[in-house]
Amino acid sequence: MSEVRRQVALPPRPNLAWQDAAACRGTDIVLFFGPDGERQPERDIRERKAKLVCAACPVRAECLTYAVSRPEKYGTWGGLNEDERASERRRRMRRANAA
Repeated sequence: MSEVRRQVALPPRPNLAWQDAAACRGTDIVLFFGPDGERQPERDIRERKAKLVCAACPVRAECLTYAVSRPEKYGTWGGLNEDERASERRRRMRRANAA
């Protein structure tokens, strides 16, 4: 008998070439992903600094789209923290459903 192979449709691999142009490239990752046990005042300061890097980034939109579509649960991506990305994800889903 011949063997039947099922082909599983895998999602396309994301194009990550945008990361090469990211303003955060080479920056200490702790700026974008805080340490365990970080207190809120320190987190607020760290996130503000990370968002300043993101604000000047030429691939900020690509970064945010990547993080929202994954979804990345932790860190600052595309200038947004975890809670802000969750809101953005819901906003994009509402917009897509309305279309």
